[in-house]
Amino acid sequence: MAKTVIEVKKNSNENNSSVLRRFSRRIQESGIIRKIKGARYNARKESKLKIKKSALRRIERRKEIEKLRKLGKMASK
Repeated sequence: MAKTVIEVKKNSNENNSSVLRRFSRRIQESGIIRKIKGARYNARKESKLKIKKSALRRIERRKEIEKLRKLGKMASK
């Protein structure tokens, strides 16, 4: 995600609460919080390597189960 910098400088005759209010307004207008909350529950795609490894594990496990069935050590479906 791109880094966005929001800067608010305090004027000489301004109190802290108004600076905070201006900063909050700038944050709201920029839409940063909306983007973050929207992306919060989006899951990342699995990498191709991870998909391939899990497929190879499945294939090996199926071979092992079939071998055990042929030897009679595991019940058939």
